[in-house]
Amino acid sequence: MGLNVELKKLEELELETQRLAAQLQDSKAEQADDDLLKLQVENTKLKHRLAILRQSIADESKAGGSVEVQDNCSITEHLHFVFSQAIALAFPEYQDSAVSIAPVNSASAKFGDYQCNNAMKLAKQLKEKGINKSPRDIATEIQRNCPASPLIEKLEVAGAGFVNVFLSKNYASQALSSLLRNGVKPPPVPKKRVLIDFSSPNIAKQMHVGHLRSTIIGESICRLLEFLKHDVVRINHLGDWGTQFGMLIAHLEDRFPNFLNESPPIGDLQVFYKESKKRFDEDEEFKKRAYSRVVSLQGGEPNSIKAWQLICDVSRKEFQTIYNRLDVSIEERGESFYQSRMLSVVEFLRSKNLLEADEGREIMWPDESKTGIPLTIVKSDGGFTYDTSDMAAIRHRLEEEKCTWIIYVVDAGQSTHFNTIFKAAERCGILDPAVHRVDHVQFGVVLGEDGKKFKTRSGDTVKLSDLLDEGMKRSLNQLESRGRNDVLTPQELKDAQEAVAYSCIKYADLCHNRISDYIFSFDKMLEDRGNTAVYLLYTYTRICSIARNSGEDFSDLAKVLEGVNIDLSHEKEWKLAKTLLKMHDILIKCSNELFLHFLCEFCYEVCTTFTEFYDSCYCIEKNKAGEIVSVNRSRILLCEATAAVLRQSFYILGLKPVAKI
Repeated sequence: MGLNVELKKLEELELETQRLAAQLQDSKAEQADDDLLKLQVENTKLKHRLAILRQSIADESKAGGSVEVQDNCSITEHLHFVFSQAIALAFPEYQDSAVSIAPVNSASAKFGDYQCNNAMKLAKQLKEKGINKSPRDIATEIQRNCPASPLIEKLEVAGAGFVNVFLSKNYASQALSSLLRNGVKPPPVPKKRVLIDFSSPNIAKQMHVGHLRSTIIGESICRLLEFLKHDVVRINHLGDWGTQFGMLIAHLEDRFPNFLNESPPIGDLQVFYKESKKRFDEDEEFKKRAYSRVVSLQGGEPNSIKAWQLICDVSRKEFQTIYNRLDVSIEERGESFYQSRMLSVVEFLRSKNLLEADEGREIMWPDESKTGIPLTIVKSDGGFTYDTSDMAAIRHRLEEEKCTWIIYVVDAGQSTHFNTIFKAAERCGILDPAVHRVDHVQFGVVLGEDGKKFKTRSGDTVKLSDLLDEGMKRSLNQLESRGRNDVLTPQELKDAQEAVAYSCIKYADLCHNRISDYIFSFDKMLEDRGNTAVYLLYTYTRICSIARNSGEDFSDLAKVLEGVNIDLSHEKEWKLAKTLLKMHDILIKCSNELFLHFLCEFCYEVCTTFTEFYDSCYCIEKNKAGEIVSVNRSRILLCEATAAVLRQSFYILGLKPVAKI
C-alpha cells in the first residue's frame, strides 16, 4: 500500500481517536460502567492501529520506497509529506517539526520551483542540545532521506541550507493530460458537513449594497467547498420575526381589510414599511394595536400568521429576483424557525446554571472570568433577543444538523458579537473545538469613489437592484463602444452584456482582501487591462478561439491525446504548465483561510502567463497568404488545459464566461 494511502488512513484514525477520547471524557460522568468499558476497548484498538500504521510508514521509507502521487494532488501538501518523512528518518527526535515549504519566484528558475527551509531551524535546535551541525549539512541529510517521488525531478542543496525542489516535466505532462481527459478534479481533503450562513436580508426591506458582499462572498465559499466535495448547507438567516411585524400587520389590516380572501397588491413593500412606521411613530392608538399584533403573532393566532406570511411572500419574490440575477442558490431559514428552539435553549442554559439575573434580565457571561459583554438571553419583559436566537441557531446547527463546520459571512461590525456567541457556546458544551470549527468570515464596507460609505446622491442607501441595472447599462455601453453590437447576434450581445455586468461586480468584490473596505467604481471594474473580470473574460474567450481557428477537430480531447503528448520543452510552455498545477494549492489555501482573493490572483497569473506563452510559442502557423501551414497540437492542448482551469476557477468565483464577447 502506498504511503499516501497510509497517510490518509492515519489522518482519519487520529481524528477518530480524538473523537473517542472526548467521548470517553464525557462518559466518565454520564455512562454506565459497561458502556465506558466498550469505549475504552475501542479507543485502545484504535491506538494500536495508529502505532502499526506509523511503523508501516517509517518501514516503507527506510526500504527506499517511493511515494505515490495523484494527478490532482496539492503539490505543497505532497512536498510536506515527502520532507516530513525525510526529517523523521534523518532526525527522529524532531519528527514532529512543522515542515516549511515555500514556492520559489518564477524568475529564479535556477533555484528550482519549491524550497524546504527547515535546516536553519533544526541547526538552532541541535545547537541548544550541544550538537554543532551546519544548516547545509542538515539540508544534505534531509535531501539524502527524501523518498523518491514522481513529482520531483531532482533535489539540490543550495546556499546556507535550502533544499531546492525541481518539479518533473513528465509528471506535469501526465497531470495536464489527465485533467483534459477527466476534467478538473478537486484535491483530496477530509470531508466535513459545512453550514454557511450568508446574505440574510430583512423582510419588508429591499436588498441594498450592504447585502452585496455577504451574498457574493458566501456564494463563492459555498461553490469552493462544494467543489472540494464537502457536504454544504446554504442558509439564508432572514430577519423575518420581531416587533416590526406588529405594525406591518396592523397596517395591512387597515389598507387591505380583505387580505384573508384576496392577496393584497403590495407593489412596493419599502413604501408600505415606511407608511406603517410613520403611523407607529405618530398614532398612539395604532402603536397599541401594533403591539397587540406582535403578541397575537407570537401566540400563533391564525389571522396574524396569515398576514405575516403574505408580507414575507412579497419580500421573498423580490429577494429571489436578485438571487436569480446573481446566480445565487440559498435555502431560507429565518429567525422565525428558531422560536421553539429559543425556549429550549433558555431551559438548557438554566439547567446548567449559566443564566444570571441582572436588572430584570437574564444574562449569560461567555466565560467564567465574567469579563467583556454578556449575552442578554431573556429581556426584562420576558422576550428574547438576537443573542437568544443566535444561541438557538448554533445549537440547532451543531446538534440537529450535525454540522462540523459553521461559517458566518457577516460584516466586520459583528465581530465582537460572534466571538461572544462562540465562547458562550463552548462554555455551555454546545461547541466542542476538538470536533467543530466555527468561522466568522468578516468583511469591510463598500465605499463610493469619494472614499465615503457608498450611497445615492440624495444620501440614501443604494438598492441592489438599481446597482445591477446600472451595471447592465454600463457593460452594454462598453461593448457597443468596441463595436461588438455589429459583430455579435442579439442573443450573443445580451449574454456578453450579462456576463460582463455581473462578473465585474462580483470580481471587484472578491479580488480584494475581504477584511478591507473597497471603492466601488464601474469605470475601474470595466477596464479591459489589469486584474479585472473583463480582462479575464476576454483572455478566456481568446484561449477558447484558438482550437476553433486551427481548422482541426479538438472536440474529443481524449482521442487527440491518444496521438499527442503534451511537450513542455520551451521555457514558456513549462512556466504555464507549472502555473496551472498550482490550482490545487490555491484551492486548499482558500478553503483553509476563507479568502477568495487568492483565487482571483491565481486567475490573473494564469492569464498573464498564458499571454507570455502565446506571444512566444506559435500554436497555429500561417503563411503570408494567411493559410494555415502547421498546427502545434501539443500547444493547443496546453491552451485547452488553461481554459479548463480558468473555467472551473470562474465557476467558483461566480463569473460566467461566454463563447463570444
